Amino acid sequence: MNVKKDFPIFNAHPELVYLDSGATSLKPQPVIDAIVAYYSTYSANIHRGLYKISEKASAEYEDTRSVVARFINAPSPNEIIFTSGTTESINLLTSTIGGSSVGQGDEVVTTVMEHHANFVPWQQLAFNTGADFKVIDINENHELGIMKEDGHIDLTNIITKKTKIFTITLVSNTLGTINPVKEIIAAVKAINPSVITVVDAAQAAPHLSIDVQDLGCDFLAFSGHKMLGPTGVGVLWGRKQLLDSMPPYQLGGDMINEVSLEKTTYAKTPHKFEAGTPHIAGVIGLKAAITYLQQIGLDTIAKHEHALASYAIDQINKEFGDEVAMLGPSDMGQRAGIVTFTFGTIHAHDISQILDDNNIAVRAGHHCTMPLHTRLDITASTRASFYVYNTQEDVDKLVMGLKKVKQTLS
Repeated sequence: MNVKKDFPIFNAHPELVYLDSGATSLKPQPVIDAIVAYYSTYSANIHRGLYKISEKASAEYEDTRSVVARFINAPSPNEIIFTSGTTESINLLTSTIGGSSVGQGDEVVTTVMEHHANFVPWQQLAFNTGADFKVIDINENHELGIMKEDGHIDLTNIITKKTKIFTITLVSNTLGTINPVKEIIAAVKAINPSVITVVDAAQAAPHLSIDVQDLGCDFLAFSGHKMLGPTGVGVLWGRKQLLDSMPPYQLGGDMINEVSLEKTTYAKTPHKFEAGTPHIAGVIGLKAAITYLQQIGLDTIAKHEHALASYAIDQINKEFGDEVAMLGPSDMGQRAGIVTFTFGTIHAHDISQILDDNNIAVRAGHHCTMPLHTRLDITASTRASFYVYNTQEDVDKLVMGLKKVKQTLS
């Protein structure tokens, strides 16, 4: 895969080895062009003006809703809510359906591998309502502890008739673990069909084909900036009947049906959840990003990243052996293009700094998964996350950089 030419940042930084796509992805020229075109040629507000450029902006914005619906196989574009990102999408849920569904003595269930954005909002919802906050642990293979050796999923001691919310990441941003979410949700629903299931797909949507109908979840969220799109735009998908039953998240312009001194009525889904002027350019840029990804093919992208991650693990283990401790499943079929590790007693921040001196960008720290790092009894780790613009040469440079880390700090 040779797409680096499509990413202008490499013209400005030709020596850059960018291995932090798990934090945010680089942007290809077609996405930049789409954003510039909006601001340059039809920069108007949507759903308000009856003049040509406003109508064009509105059409482009709403067409993105249809593009996103097809991208995740949603039954209807009207189930697509545009937000500022995965974090806002999840907070929207905790502020609406979470508040109306969870009460004293109920249960909210998540996993220890969640990003803070899919952990803290639910934790605080449980604390504020008096619900029981239950966290599924991981096993020695860095997979969820509910996974049994025979391939079955055992939730009998976790999901009960009191469980109201079950939330889970499709791909761990730290471990790279790909959770069998379809099977897990089926097991949850078999015990308690009324549980509301939420999937964090922030690390999955950029890399894997997603079918919300096949997954069987009730809600799914992801961010544009991790999938070659702009920052500040994300998606919340939800089942139409649930969205229709939920109150608005924010109040203001463009989510109103009628206002009088006596009462206010709200627009229908999805617009009742999109108060105010949205990130129009961002949504239009998201459409360009999805189009770009689909031209390459999500299956092609997944195979490319999987090959790079496998090569990276092999080369790092070959060079450093037991000095490096890999996080994540040993079965490469169960992990995405994320390679996270600790390097002896060397702190991840020091590793990152020396790698940066050699034009290699990695993530160092707890990656917004402090409960997971506590569970693993480590303070920080180093993460290399791969995407469409990475090559085997990038991996070789990473290994060379780690050799310099060892020479400098060991």
